[in-house]
Amino acid sequence: MAQRTVLAVLFDGVQSLDVTGPVEVFAGAELLSPGAYRIRTASLDGAPVRTTSGLTLVPDTSLATAPAPDVLLVPGGTGSLAPDPRLVDWVREHGPGAGRLVSVCTGAAVLAEAGLLDGRRATTHWAYCDQLARDHPAAEIDPDPVYVRDGPIATSAGVTAGIDLALALVEEDLGREAALTIARHLVVFLRRPGNQAQFSVQLAAQTAHREPLREIQRFITDRPDADLSVESLAARARLSPRHFTRAFRSETGMTPGRYVDRVRLEHARRLLEDTADGIEEISRTSGYGTPEAMRRAFVKALGTPPAEYRRRFRPATTP
Repeated sequence: MAQRTVLAVLFDGVQSLDVTGPVEVFAGAELLSPGAYRIRTASLDGAPVRTTSGLTLVPDTSLATAPAPDVLLVPGGTGSLAPDPRLVDWVREHGPGAGRLVSVCTGAAVLAEAGLLDGRRATTHWAYCDQLARDHPAAEIDPDPVYVRDGPIATSAGVTAGIDLALALVEEDLGREAALTIARHLVVFLRRPGNQAQFSVQLAAQTAHREPLREIQRFITDRPDADLSVESLAARARLSPRHFTRAFRSETGMTPGRYVDRVRLEHARRLLEDTADGIEEISRTSGYGTPEAMRRAFVKALGTPPAEYRRRFRPATTP
């Protein structure tokens, strides 16, 4: 395999983990397979930069003299939200020439400012998705996935999502075993597909203010295999189905049906990842009833059936 040059762009106000997370993945791949990657860092003028946490990063070179990258990595941080126009101009000129253009967290804002996300699907840190969508309506911003790949451009959510995306790129280049080995050394799981939600449903949804609705949320989480129809849940909350649906959506930010669907999917994913339970048993305990119903839910939400999901994302060390 020809050596790939990975170039990480540095600027004042960069988030240090957005840089070091993916770089550690590629560095691990280089140790595992010498000659696979050449890693370089560059700032506008080649000067050291100050990260959001106060650390100083010293680049290898300036962007003007940086080598042409095969992987161009644009990290996030406060400095990416109002980027230096010179940085935007450089990314606009050189980004399309990279085999892979990768952003971590709010680094997507730099790509958007450069016009490189127009007509493409992308993501960023959940807290900035609405702002990015408002500022750049020509881009399709999806707030849910850990990372999104649209052609040669890959965008990822906050901090650790950059590690997930880098591992996916290494797996594509060097194979699954190499990516697994690196993940083990970094003590992370190679288990998050790009379209996995940034948050668990319990974190993504708001906690209801009223106790009857909070109890319903707990009941759904604890009993995904129960009758979770709107009528049944409304009766448990002692509300009419119409009042219950309206109140649940108002207080949690999603409909009861969507909340139930996401809880069941998350429960099934966890069992596929962490246990040796059979598909039929998991479909029953997760509330799907049949393996076919669970398969349809997985394909719709994750683009892969349960058996393939388990094969790809269950850690090799699971008992």
